[in-house]
Amino acid sequence: MLQFLPWLLFYGFVGVCLWADLKVFHRKPHEVSLREASLLSVFWIGLSLAFNVGVFFTFGSVAAIEFFTAYLTEKALSADNLFVFLTIFTYFRVPHEYRHRVLFWGVFGAIVMRSGILIAGTTLIAKFHWLIYVLAAILLLTTIRMALSKDDDEADLSRNWVLRFFRRFVPMTQGYEGMKFLVLRAGHVLATPLLLVLVIVETTDLIFATDSIPAVLAITQRDFIANSSNICAILGLRSLYFVVQGMIGKFSYLKPGLIVILGGISVKMFVPLVTGVFLGHEYEIPTVFSLAFIGIVLLISILASIYKSWREEKASSLQDSEVAQEPVVSSQVSDADVRR
Repeated sequence: MLQFLPWLLFYGFVGVCLWADLKVFHRKPHEVSLREASLLSVFWIGLSLAFNVGVFFTFGSVAAIEFFTAYLTEKALSADNLFVFLTIFTYFRVPHEYRHRVLFWGVFGAIVMRSGILIAGTTLIAKFHWLIYVLAAILLLTTIRMALSKDDDEADLSRNWVLRFFRRFVPMTQGYEGMKFLVLRAGHVLATPLLLVLVIVETTDLIFATDSIPAVLAITQRDFIANSSNICAILGLRSLYFVVQGMIGKFSYLKPGLIVILGGISVKMFVPLVTGVFLGHEYEIPTVFSLAFIGIVLLISILASIYKSWREEKASSLQDSEVAQEPVVSSQVSDADVRR
């Protein structure tokens, strides 16, 4: 029974956090400001770090480093995924005051889904260790796909299979019905566009899990650490979305940084196999080196993005000032010129 105590305490903690977020912080629907989102992001990050301290005293320093490395990786990957969520909300013209509700239930579904996948993944890897190399191959293919995709590629939601399925088989209302996902009309249950948006967000997160879950399992195969780090990163996803929404376009080098991180993690997963074949002994890269690598790449990506954004804003302001200082050539013809 004691072995399940950390799980019970953790999921109880998650349940309280979700209840507080829905019933206290966002009891009334409203548009989340950048200031509110930033404060909530700091709150969720601080809560996760406090939990990490608890991991350190309960399971030791190695587990704590694994937790923080997996948490940081998932947080970085989530930041990139949020741009897609922004595209979805913009495409369906979801009112700003309804977006938090969609993200809340989207995060709830992601917690349930990822918990099941991670528990199954750690259990299978414990029995069939060679599966870690299958995950490494999947992660490497994902990295290559991200590297080859063009920056101007946009998600064509009109061709999304969930959207086409809903339009063909699910009776829907013409417009939004407040924050309701389902409504009853003339004895028939109708879905609202908000439910469609929620389902697309959930399926999109499932696709995103093909890179984040192998990355987490590459860092740790401890089932509790893998689950808790992933869920702690997801808990702050809602507030992080509204921060990203207010700073869209300022992190142009985030995607290249994530490509480098995923590529590095996939290489780390293959190192024991390669060293075992060629050196006769399997060597593993310590998690502390992975943490340093991920932190340095993220820091360089963020600083480079901020610098690029600052240079572009400075160049734009200089151009505007030069245009303002140009002499205005009058198009009017003077009376003297007319007499001539």
